[in-house]
This record gives sequence, structure tokens and C-alpha cells, in this order.
Amino acid sequence: MHKHPFSISVALDDVRAAVAPFPRAALFELYDEGYQTVFELLLACIISIRTRDETTLPVARRLFDVARQPADLLDLPVEDFDALIQESSFYRTKAMQMRTIARRAMDEHAGELPCDYATLVSLPGVGAKCANLVLGIACGHPRVAVDVHVHRVTNRWGYVCTASPDATLAALEGLLPERYRVEVNRLLVPFGKHICSGTAPRCSACPVQRMCAQVGVVSHR
Repeated sequence: MHKHPFSISVALDDVRAAVAPFPRAALFELYDEGYQTVFELLLACIISIRTRDETTLPVARRLFDVARQPADLLDLPVEDFDALIQESSFYRTKAMQMRTIARRAMDEHAGELPCDYATLVSLPGVGAKCANLVLGIACGHPRVAVDVHVHRVTNRWGYVCTASPDATLAALEGLLPERYRVEVNRLLVPFGKHICSGTAPRCSACPVQRMCAQVGVVSHR
């Protein structure tokens, strides 16, 4: 089948309309609900690791009902804190990481984590994806956050050709216009879940199909 030349601006315009009926990615949803500090979104991102958004959202909301500031979290008894986040995968490890983050926020940053990449990735449990996602959403920095969906979709389109999320991050930092760097995660997470899925993607319902190289697609719907 003849394909149209790929345009990232056209693709994202099409995806924007296609994902409108679907739930938003968890951190963007929480931001719109008023949880907008670096500390809150960083904790939510840690909760989300290896955890579905359908679980991440209620767990984060439950935690923030009682602890939205580092001092509040440190005041929680360990068993109460564990109970609040136990539905998240590896919750005991995450609880220890979040307590350390809260303590460092208090000891080193007067209770308010800065919009600084080096500071965030120095915290336990925080990698490039969470740091960039939080800096993009909470701070408005033009950072690319690459998860499995962003990695898969951009490679399937043929926009990048990489073997890992880290390599995709490096490629997108060189290719993606700054105006799309935060939005690409907001759009491609629901797009990757509901349309451009890992197995049997819904190519027949995809608005980008006319441009998509369909790299690695063996079967589709």
C-alpha cells in the first residue's frame, strides 16, 4: 500500500482527536484535578511504575487526601502509609523510596522539590521517564517522557528506529519539536492503550494508518 509522507504535526493532530473519548494518562489527570506540585506528581509517578492507571489514580488520590506535603507524609505511621498505597505494585519498596524523597525534600529543599532534572533523578526510584514527565507537567519544561507506549508507537510509525526507550528518548530529543515534547506522552499513552496496542493493533481504526510504516506489525485488526 502506498503511504503518505510522515508528518509528526499531522500525526499528533490526528491522534489528539482519536484519543479524546478515552481516559487521560494518570499524571495529566491528576494535574487537572489540582495535584500540581513536583512532590505530588513525582509520588504519583512512582506509584504508577508497573501499575495500571486504573489503580494508580485511586491510590494517589487516597494518599493525597491525607498527605500532599512532605511533612504530612513523614507524619504518617509506616503501617498507615503502606496501607494507603498497597494496591500499587512493589508498594513496600515504593513506600521507602517516597519516605526518603519526603525527608530529602524537607532537609535539602525546605519542603518544596525544585524543577531541576539533576535533583529529581538523584532521588530513589526516580528515572528519566518520571523526572521528565514531572518537569513537563508540573514545571512546563519541554521534556520528553518515554514509556512503553511512546517507544512502541513512534517506532511503529517509523518516526524513530530504536531498540530501547532510552534510545527513543535520545532520538526524540533530536527530532521532536519542543511544542510537542510534553504532549507526546499525554497523547500516545491512551493511543497506545486503545488503538496502537502492543499486539493486534487496531490499524483499521487508526487515523495515522495512511502515514504509518507499520514497523513490526505482524497482525492487526
